[in-house]
Amino acid sequence: MRTAVGDDGTARLLGAADVRVLAERLGLRPTKKLGQNFVHDGNTVRRIVKAAGVGADDVVLEVGPGLGSLTLALLPAVARVHAVEIDPVLAGLLPSTVAERAPEQAGRLTVTGADAMRVTAAELAADAGPGQTAPTAIVANLPYNVAVPVLLHLLAELPGIERGLVMVQAEVADRLAARPGSKEYGAPSAKLAWYADARRAGPVPRAVFWPVPGVDSGLLAFTRQDPPAGADRAATFAVIEAAFAQRRKALRGALAGWAGSAAAAETALRAAGVDPMTRAERLDVHTFARIGAARL
Repeated sequence: MRTAVGDDGTARLLGAADVRVLAERLGLRPTKKLGQNFVHDGNTVRRIVKAAGVGADDVVLEVGPGLGSLTLALLPAVARVHAVEIDPVLAGLLPSTVAERAPEQAGRLTVTGADAMRVTAAELAADAGPGQTAPTAIVANLPYNVAVPVLLHLLAELPGIERGLVMVQAEVADRLAARPGSKEYGAPSAKLAWYADARRAGPVPRAVFWPVPGVDSGLLAFTRQDPPAGADRAATFAVIEAAFAQRRKALRGALAGWAGSAAAAETALRAAGVDPMTRAERLDVHTFARIGAARL
């Protein structure tokens, strides 16, 4: 008979049968609305932890831990895991799953029942308790339908996040990691570049999930970087949104609504040293910041 804990005291990871048993125990029916596709392959979660580059000094923020597959792989490798779970049933189950399968690390888990798109640093700090270090990394299987806004919100809300590795829909990973001039480059790419340098970190096969998703998945790695010096984030993001809303147009026309007129847009563009006939996909975040500053 299998025990819940390995002979060496390490966590026993969840396999496909374990995931099904837990789901049946809860009467759980994964929903597309919450982006619930649970990883059940031990090699995949070990690979994610290794690729994330986290270590014994890191406090990892995990979004959407679900049944705990990735949580169990993370706990032996880091100082602490702070999981944010919107589903109250799953949030309630996670501590008992960890206590059963990784009792030696159970004290290093904190769970916050909240929407990751709205959770605040103050909420996380309150749940972690006095004297606990704020998260230094994000490692997560992000809900695919809200992956971009969740990631941008957390990077804005938690300046102590230094790096991370997230699993997202493959084409979303392509967009987030895209560089200026590529066909995938867009508003998500430029906004993420405000906070971090991102890159693709490999594919994830559909077969490691339950239920099997209808889309391909990929890993996105990122490292925090300084934003454009002296720039205003809100002003920069407003330019990015306006520019990519009409990405086929030259910036003189695409930014007419943002500036008040095409002529005003041209004035701001020239003040920022940008050719008014350039298109949005050619500009990096530093250039968007200059345009935003030219209109302030």
